[in-house]
Amino acid sequence: MAVIYGSNNWKLSVKRGTEGVTILRALTCDARAALPDALFGMPVTALGDRALAAGASITGGEEIDVIGAPAAGEWDNQALRELTLSPLLCRAGDYALMNCRALETIRLTDRPIVWGTGALMNCRALRHIEITRSDGSAGDAAAYFSGELSCELDISVLSDGRRVSRVILPEYYEEYVENSPAHHFDYKVHGAGQPYHHVFRDRQLRLDAYDALWQKLISGEYEPDTALRLAFWRVCCPEGLGGDAGARYRQYLAAHADDALRYALSLRDVSPLCTLLKQLDFTAEVLRAAADLAREERDTAAVAVLLEELHRRAGAEKSFEL
Repeated sequence: MAVIYGSNNWKLSVKRGTEGVTILRALTCDARAALPDALFGMPVTALGDRALAAGASITGGEEIDVIGAPAAGEWDNQALRELTLSPLLCRAGDYALMNCRALETIRLTDRPIVWGTGALMNCRALRHIEITRSDGSAGDAAAYFSGELSCELDISVLSDGRRVSRVILPEYYEEYVENSPAHHFDYKVHGAGQPYHHVFRDRQLRLDAYDALWQKLISGEYEPDTALRLAFWRVCCPEGLGGDAGARYRQYLAAHADDALRYALSLRDVSPLCTLLKQLDFTAEVLRAAADLAREERDTAAVAVLLEELHRRAGAEKSFEL
């Protein structure tokens, strides 16, 4: 058995091929883990059937122990919450992530990947997808996950280490209700998310089509928390955002100013807060309330940003033209 050192703990069973390494089985005891990008000097390009299925045992192939931080917990992937896949992955086998019930976040590169049947079966906590753009090799990761999962999805796209877009796809679910007298089933869709999960053309996300759904969303029954986050991230990560759509999002955030700033503070990251302050003209009262909240949370960076904004606006109000 080979032993290598890495940032995470893994027990791997692998098979070498002419174009790369296939991981047949991968078990970890960590909550956050990244699969190796390369083994034996070769890229990791595939996951076998049930490769990370929770509870699966190691059988066949070359066995490798990857040693990271001191191991704690069971080696069954039951505690795995965040998973980073190899940037050169091109295939994931049938039921590759089955029963990873704690898995909340997947990070991968946006290159073409062939996903097997039921690869995400019972991954009921999966909500966050983080996609890094590859050089000239646009994949369809967002389209795949939105088609497989009807829950709310939070999809971020990164380029050169910077988040360039972040979209929220609201939840929906489909229901077939038996209509006994007529001897047929009535099809019903619940929730506002179905059209958002289908704003793809040629497997690519169409941001203009995504933005066009906003008015329909807030005109019907919707979750205010979901709408707030949807508008917030389109304003803070405005790739492809047109002027009219941007104005509608900003109008909604302005009408929910306290909630928007409260959400920004919950992120514990001043970057989106700074972007929001540049995009919207908050009143001094709202800014002071946000600064008080940040002070209570001991978020000194946010307090400094909010006080600086208050100082800037106070100075602007007191300026005179001679």
